[in-house]
Amino acid sequence: MGITIAGVSKRFGEFQALYPTDLTIPTGSLVALLGPSGSGKSTLLRLIAGLEKPDTGRIFLTGRDATHASVQERNVGFVFQHYALFKHMTVRQNIAFGLEIRRLPRAEIRARVDELLELVQLSGFGDHYPSQLSGGQRQRVALARALAVEPQVLLLDEPFGALDARVRKELRQWLRRLHDKVHVTTVLVTHDQEEAMEVADQIVVMNQGRIEQVGSPAEIYDHPATPFVMSFIGPVNELSPRSLLSCQLPEAQAGPHQLFLRPHDVQIEVNPNSSGVPAWVKAIIHLGREIQAELVLSDGGSLWAHLSRDQYASQPLQVGQQVYVRPKVVKAFPLKKNDKKTAMTPLATAGRSPMSLGA
Repeated sequence: MGITIAGVSKRFGEFQALYPTDLTIPTGSLVALLGPSGSGKSTLLRLIAGLEKPDTGRIFLTGRDATHASVQERNVGFVFQHYALFKHMTVRQNIAFGLEIRRLPRAEIRARVDELLELVQLSGFGDHYPSQLSGGQRQRVALARALAVEPQVLLLDEPFGALDARVRKELRQWLRRLHDKVHVTTVLVTHDQEEAMEVADQIVVMNQGRIEQVGSPAEIYDHPATPFVMSFIGPVNELSPRSLLSCQLPEAQAGPHQLFLRPHDVQIEVNPNSSGVPAWVKAIIHLGREIQAELVLSDGGSLWAHLSRDQYASQPLQVGQQVYVRPKVVKAFPLKKNDKKTAMTPLATAGRSPMSLGA
């Protein structure tokens, strides 16, 4: 058994940080809580850790009711964004801290610390102090310290947020490999969509104190359950119902919809005989592995398109060039009469599945 959240909620004064929430996290999985600031993801993590007490509901850790258990009784490891290492202690002493509190034999502590130093690829750094390490190395020490006491659950609160992009990328890959070795039930809080997609087995998308969708990275991206998930996971164009592109979609005219089009689902043609909508290239941005083009439609609307390097090489574009565009796949979310176009909360979209509209 892993973690079970049953009807858990939390309010801070007048602010409802987390509405009654149900969630099950399987044993041995790595789950990402993903959402913007204020979505409730860190509050949920702190409730699991015991750093906050729920107003309602119950929390079960590995099958045991831990709702009112202390932090120490929960046997969780916690890693913060800013390492929280003891500056006056060496790497070895930092990792051994929790073991020494438990008064384990010195030989056992030393063996466990050596094992963890090797696991986090810091063998030979045991006598260094945190100030002598890079940011990535300090975060690996923090993870080793959390794992030292063999926690049943590992909680990571934006662990790579303070690092530069290259180091974050390296540590994400390292964390995934580490998890595959230790198989500790792990919950990662992040606002970085790419980080969640790359690391997690399952993603819990949160917004305004509620869960919008739970699923694998592929499910979340390919089959978003709500307009918020569609707009938050990956780049997207939101089409106006009056757009010329929208007029090509007869299904979307049956009622009011929110229409979304991924940039990689924008098909660009240069043939004047194309059945696509006329557009002009406003800007071309080279992103390395792909090319991003900003297009302006003849009705004044604009959208972004992504092309692979091979596509761009076979059909190079120029700023000011007229082209013709067609949507490959559009996601349409039906709206009710009392829905607001900008409302992307679970209340406005609960229970709706998007329908895929082919060009």
